Amino acid sequence: MTATLKDFDRLIPESTTGRQRYFPRNRRRILCVFPRYSRSFGTLHHAYPLMGRVRAFMPPQGILLVAAYLPDEWEVRFIDENIRPARKSDYRWADVVIVSGMHIQRSQINRINQFAHEAGKITVVGGPSVSGCPEYYPDFDILHLGELGDATDEMIRYLDEKCDRPSTQVRFETKERLPLSEFPTPAYNLINLNQYFLGNVQFSSGCPYRCEFCDIPELYGRNPRLKTPEQVLRELDAMLAAGNPGAIYFVDDNFVGDRRATTKLLPYLIDWQKTNGYPVQFACEATLNLAQSPKLLEMMREAYFCTVFCGIETPETDALRSISKQQNLSIPILDAVKTLNSYGMEVVSGIIMGLDTDTPDTADRILEFIRLSNIPMLTINLLHALPRTPLWRRLEQEGRLVFDENRESNVDFLMPYEDVVEMWRRCITTAYEPEFLYQRFAYNLEHTYPNRIKVPNSPARTSPANIRKGLTILANLLVRVGVFSHYRRTFWQMAYPKLKSGNIEGLIHVGLVGHHLIKFAQECLTGDESASFYSQKLKQPKTAKL
Repeated sequence: MTATLKDFDRLIPESTTGRQRYFPRNRRRILCVFPRYSRSFGTLHHAYPLMGRVRAFMPPQGILLVAAYLPDEWEVRFIDENIRPARKSDYRWADVVIVSGMHIQRSQINRINQFAHEAGKITVVGGPSVSGCPEYYPDFDILHLGELGDATDEMIRYLDEKCDRPSTQVRFETKERLPLSEFPTPAYNLINLNQYFLGNVQFSSGCPYRCEFCDIPELYGRNPRLKTPEQVLRELDAMLAAGNPGAIYFVDDNFVGDRRATTKLLPYLIDWQKTNGYPVQFACEATLNLAQSPKLLEMMREAYFCTVFCGIETPETDALRSISKQQNLSIPILDAVKTLNSYGMEVVSGIIMGLDTDTPDTADRILEFIRLSNIPMLTINLLHALPRTPLWRRLEQEGRLVFDENRESNVDFLMPYEDVVEMWRRCITTAYEPEFLYQRFAYNLEHTYPNRIKVPNSPARTSPANIRKGLTILANLLVRVGVFSHYRRTFWQMAYPKLKSGNIEGLIHVGLVGHHLIKFAQECLTGDESASFYSQKLKQPKTAKL
């Protein structure tokens, strides 16, 4: 794959004329399928058996948005294969099968295409993976490249006029994007939100920074595009109508990418929480320099933001410069983490191993950083080069891209490959040893969670459904972890004081998240899990067990 920097910097304009609604002449039955994720650190799948009805991490917003954008006259069904697989009867029902996903889901996307073709159905693939690498999907009938916009309208018209499979692949590429302010509310009516670990909402798209390994600026731009606060509130209302997982994650590439816009949004979120009785916690992704904005932090605290994911990547300053992550150098990292903790926000961190600046001492420095920062959850991954990133282009020029399905990464590291994998294995298994992990949780139980606002015991929070869910999780934790797990003694050292003091919410949070992290680290030690979310190494799917 080759491309020039100019190609990637080409801006896709937004349509300013407003959408002209298309009235179809024919009835169509559209089956939207979201492929199963390969299990990974971030899916938190080991927590699901403790939670009753939960089967998947977050709803797939992109394909739910497309489902909402399709003509009202068409019948639309949605299947998330993380909940259940599409069946032969689903394919027989459909006129058209639409699929979306990320690179990590590539094999599953192509498998869905195969099943749909076996049923004689026309297939469409859209989303970030095909938009970045159309060549990954040679057998699909229609490719939708780019974001929601004029290509989507052309695709709808095509499907209205033609429902037979074309003789050659058809491509629709977005030339004018639909402004985020005109996005419909995702079709939450097609899902049961109670089956998901988290809800999710998008306020902005794009990020002003240009980290070497990240494809967001080149897929979605460096000037964040925005929804209106009123739109966000409508989506929150629609989510609550579809269920309440108890937490909603702002999946923005960078929640504070446009600080003026975030400052405008937060009072709306505060009022919504107060009006609805604080039914959910909020979480977001943000750059670490958020710690330098006390006004934003105070409003986020008032809106009940309890978790913030920060791409720390590495505690080493030279390494941060080498990957163009200078925004993490504007304030000492440990000071920034403590500042966020002081506003009640638990920090979740991304850590990358396999950087060109790594040395044999890197694992020791990362583990010391974990100890000093008291961050409980860190996504420790091997570096992987994504298409449409500066990293990909640099490594391509240096001849350091490796395509081998027996490797965890497509990067030819400067250190020996096996040494890097072993450093990763040591880091993740040590970080999630039960005693070390629970020490960090203990810090946050004492120094972070008490800094959150005291929310009311409103009907939204003490509903019969929430009480049943809480009792189910608590009972499962006390029995499955407290009696049968290998780390039960460590668990009870945390759980008994929390039960005695009535801090059930803290016990449940630590118990659920901690159980996944401990189980995942065990599987990393035995080679049953991948060293990168984007791992090239093929692994057989497994059923989660306690």
